[in-house]
Amino acid sequence: MSKHHQVLIIGGGTAGIMVAAQFLKKNKSIDIGLIEPADTHYYQPAWTLVGAGTFDYDKTAKPMAEVMPSGVDWIKDYATGFNPEQNSVSTKASGDITYDYLVTAPGLIMDTSLIEGLTESLGKGVVCSNYTDSKHTWEVLKNFKGGNAIFTQPTTPIKCGGAPQKIAYLAADYLRKQKLADKSNVIFATPGGVIFGVKPIADTLMKVIARYGIHFKTHYAPIKIDGENRKVTFKLVGPDVNECVINEENVIGEKVIGDVGDLTLEMDFDMLHLAPPQTAPKFIKESPLVNDAGWLDVDHHTLQHNKHPNIFGLGDVAALPTAKTGAAIRKQVPVVVDNLLGMIAANKIGTMSYNGYSSCPLVTGYGKMVLAEFDYKGNFTPDPKLKRLLISDSSKEHWRLWMLKKYALPYLYWQKMMKGEEV
Repeated sequence: MSKHHQVLIIGGGTAGIMVAAQFLKKNKSIDIGLIEPADTHYYQPAWTLVGAGTFDYDKTAKPMAEVMPSGVDWIKDYATGFNPEQNSVSTKASGDITYDYLVTAPGLIMDTSLIEGLTESLGKGVVCSNYTDSKHTWEVLKNFKGGNAIFTQPTTPIKCGGAPQKIAYLAADYLRKQKLADKSNVIFATPGGVIFGVKPIADTLMKVIARYGIHFKTHYAPIKIDGENRKVTFKLVGPDVNECVINEENVIGEKVIGDVGDLTLEMDFDMLHLAPPQTAPKFIKESPLVNDAGWLDVDHHTLQHNKHPNIFGLGDVAALPTAKTGAAIRKQVPVVVDNLLGMIAANKIGTMSYNGYSSCPLVTGYGKMVLAEFDYKGNFTPDPKLKRLLISDSSKEHWRLWMLKKYALPYLYWQKMMKGEEV
């Protein structure tokens, strides 16, 4: 293993593998090292479908050795810190590794300590998460016989921001198919104020919520999980917390337990699915490379670090005001590669610019999906290629979009994106 690389990449997830693969397609002579401790690479977007019993979990995983591009020096180790003045990265077992250029893409981590009781409850009984164990979610859903099925998310940024509501729609559809809808309350509780930030998509999703009779609760931030007694506590974080928020004749059994001005509510559950709070990894948060919020401080368009010009960052760890998705990474990678090639050739970044594109495939039931594509400004930006699939409006539910999600996207991921092809 070399202790110096022309380009050093941290992270063997979607972003790191794609950067390495696209680099080598353009210039095989570039010396690339990639730090990644994991043995397995996962296609995480399919975990929503696993949690609904309609995708094989084993097909979401491949050995890391299979996706690692040929020609990359795989440093099977943990990055632990940075010394950007010395152009070096420290590792757990391999010592310091120096670089000419650094690409930082380690993803993010689940921090269950940020919600009281979550560490003790998650993955046990009826408390589940597609983010950590989608097979367990399916077991919980299959065994659900009625009562409150609560779906929620934290106040932190999360990867695939639509995932917590997707499983709510699939669960609601599943309960209808199992003739359990009349015995069940499906509740989607979010700290946000809207179901989705892009209006054409939000309009469709509100119709989906109405179709299933989902109880949609805005400004609800989960703060405590009592898995043993099946109770979840929410803090009201909206602008009107003094208003009474319990409605629908309180069929879901909410109880006000906090004082006015610090309003908290308690709800019983028979199934609880949540996205755990998520943050940048510790070695990133404690480094000199982050902004005040603890995310990698890069330019929103060039993805070049704002203080260190030979460092670039992308993917979930980057401080970018857009959704943290694989689709966003797909558009970020060519920008990073182009800019780095420019730096290597002439110490000047390239001309490509990232416009904040991200995409959320929002599954709304078995056989139905809408596709939210948008940019930094929240504009709805559907891909013209969808016309080839005979999809005229991807903000509306369509079975062809479901087929895209279940079959086409996994194929494109493993056979194209992971092999350095731009799609």
